[in-house]
Amino acid sequence: MKTLQHAIGIAASGRGNGEAATRRVYACGGLFEEEVTLPSGVDLWGSRNCDGGGDWSYEWSAIGPKASTVIAPPARIPVRVLAGEDAGIAGGNATSLIVGVRAVAADASAIDGKSSIAMILSSGARAIVRDSQIIAGNGKDGEPGEDARSEPTSDGVQGNDGADACTADFAKGALPVVTVCDDGIESTGGSGGYGDLESGGDGAAGQPAPAETSELDGHAGLGPDLTRCTDGGDGAHGAPADRAGGASGPGFLSEDGWIGVRGEDGKKGGVGQGGGGGGGSKSRGEMTACPAGRPQAGAAGGSGGSGGCGGQGGKGGGYGGASIGIIALHGSALTLERTEVFAGNGGGGGVGGTGQPGGLGLQGGDGGVGYNNMWRACSGGRGGNGGRGGDAGGGLGGPSYGVASIAASVSFGPDAPAKAGRGGDGGLAGNAAPDDHVGRGLQGDSMSYRQFDVPDPPPPQ
Repeated sequence: MKTLQHAIGIAASGRGNGEAATRRVYACGGLFEEEVTLPSGVDLWGSRNCDGGGDWSYEWSAIGPKASTVIAPPARIPVRVLAGEDAGIAGGNATSLIVGVRAVAADASAIDGKSSIAMILSSGARAIVRDSQIIAGNGKDGEPGEDARSEPTSDGVQGNDGADACTADFAKGALPVVTVCDDGIESTGGSGGYGDLESGGDGAAGQPAPAETSELDGHAGLGPDLTRCTDGGDGAHGAPADRAGGASGPGFLSEDGWIGVRGEDGKKGGVGQGGGGGGGSKSRGEMTACPAGRPQAGAAGGSGGSGGCGGQGGKGGGYGGASIGIIALHGSALTLERTEVFAGNGGGGGVGGTGQPGGLGLQGGDGGVGYNNMWRACSGGRGGNGGRGGDAGGGLGGPSYGVASIAASVSFGPDAPAKAGRGGDGGLAGNAAPDDHVGRGLQGDSMSYRQFDVPDPPPPQ
């Protein structure tokens, strides 16, 4: 046969002329740059003597590290063993014998483009690996998380000016201004106080109210009593988002290999509070009043400027690729005899993305001007700046396992060492210094044999 996989198909099902399936494949020494899928119950005998009209005898001097049948595809997983039911050829208890094979996975060659895995036993598969060598390459570093835009997000809106005195019989306070952020959150500058003949109204407070006590509170400006009106207070700045957490946990095993954990995404910064509206004024006082024949209202207060939006958070760093010699999934059974299993190094976790600066809060509107010596109305406060978006956490470092299993039976027979490489470093958080561990992803494990916990079933719907 030209390929191992074609030979395996013939051995599993026969040639179609009433010939029984042999359930056994003999492979010459040499390099096979292909992925191999082996149904449970079909044996693969490698390292046969085929040179110069050889007798197909087993090269007992070339077993283990010197196995001459090398399965080394440039990408993907070199050897996968399927359960009998999945393969459709044998009962669930059928076992494959793999002898005299060296399976070599290229660096970062698994389906995720990061990990390197040399062999997988699918759920329910059974295999004995003897006189062989299983080698995984190195995992690839995780990709950095996406940075949020470096330009600040939306600024606030400048407040409206109040009406001048003697321009209306009742001067309404300046209308509020609103910033609507892309997540629907609003910042509102408080409306100005009204101006009337005998009194001036209070402005309105800026919104939203700050969650924590602040020197800036966007309070409303007051209308006049025995003294002049007061300006609206400046709005509180939006809270900057904290740095997000780094990735943690062991990751997950699946039919595709190992899936890691990304760093947490950065949170959005808080919206700036709108400035308070300025107090209005009155037109009748001890000094002067509006001229006869003109409207008699006092000046109206300016509205507060609205606050800037909070910046977007960065995206979490990607996980580093794993290096795993053999993965045995649910219900599978693996026995290793006189076989070496080697894993390379795990890839480093990706750095987290950086957060976006918040938008600027804008100034409030001016209060209306009085007539001659009449008191003028008061101005609105400035809106608060939006908080900076949070920097994202770093990705999980890729692990290095000789053998990894989940709810499987794994037996290490005589002369069957499994050796791990180094786990990858966890990725740094966005904007973090090399020695800053806050928000850093965990370093990948390094274990010759790792048993994964079975995840809890999902809650009933």
